[in-house]
Amino acid sequence: MNYKSDVEAVDAFVEKYKLLTEEIGKVIIGQEETVRNTLISIFSQGHVLLVGVPGLAKTLLVNTIGQVLGLTYNRIQFTPDLMPSDIIGTEILDESRKFKFIKGPVFSNIILADEINRTPPKTQSALLEAMQEKSVTVAGINYKLDNPFFVLATQNPIEQEGTYPLPEAQLDRFMFNLILDYPSLEEELNIIKSTTAGSIAELNKILDAEEIVYFQQLLRKIPVADNVMEYAVKLSSKTRPNTKLAHPWATDYLNWGAGPRASQYLIIGSKAHAAIKGKYSPDIEDVKAIATAVLRHRIVRNYKAEAEGISLDMIINEML
Repeated sequence: MNYKSDVEAVDAFVEKYKLLTEEIGKVIIGQEETVRNTLISIFSQGHVLLVGVPGLAKTLLVNTIGQVLGLTYNRIQFTPDLMPSDIIGTEILDESRKFKFIKGPVFSNIILADEINRTPPKTQSALLEAMQEKSVTVAGINYKLDNPFFVLATQNPIEQEGTYPLPEAQLDRFMFNLILDYPSLEEELNIIKSTTAGSIAELNKILDAEEIVYFQQLLRKIPVADNVMEYAVKLSSKTRPNTKLAHPWATDYLNWGAGPRASQYLIIGSKAHAAIKGKYSPDIEDVKAIATAVLRHRIVRNYKAEAEGISLDMIINEML
């Protein structure tokens, strides 16, 4: 990775991104926006919350991305009886009567936290702490997690019985909240053809952990114009009801709005979105492109919005 300049490095990143989407497209049919935003999140050092009904290839998506990025991958199925030690690991007494730490599944580059809202808050918070700190502490000893480290958590929007919805403070740890929709008729036909024929696509590894960390650091260095920075901060401010910069819809339809972390992710995400398009600095259109995914889980509707059928996406679109 001996690039002569950051400009040359961004050009190389564009090529790598194209190869990544081509490889992922061998297995994942459709879902272009979800794939794009998941990759943006990985390169922005963020995490993703994916909401969709069963059978929309959420697990397959993570597995495929893990393969083409050359990263280790673990799936954790969240259940009501899952304990924090089942995620982060536990200490055992070995043959020499000394305590030895056995690492849990969180020690991997990519974690699929399947149905995260099925487990009690104590266990949820164990994973969310690891996401925030990129390390875990057991018996007073701090253990660093693998780098890069990315969590893709899924939620099933239909079954709400026996679930523990994530509190707003924990939702805020996720960079994006992506809604996975049903495939189109044409896409579903292609899915059925490819999954019932018995042949499995061979995937090539496009990047490795070292290159991913390099590109993550490169994106952080991309400059942002003052007007773009101001637009992102004002957009977050618009969502805060009864404040000086509040949008009329925020005061009418929201209980509370997005915090400063939303502004951070709008800027970091817009840098990545610009880079994959081959631009060396983001503009306002890049902020708009990722705004809904960044803000969707950071604003809370009030009773009036629910009664009038005003969705979160409608509120965000109005503000854009």
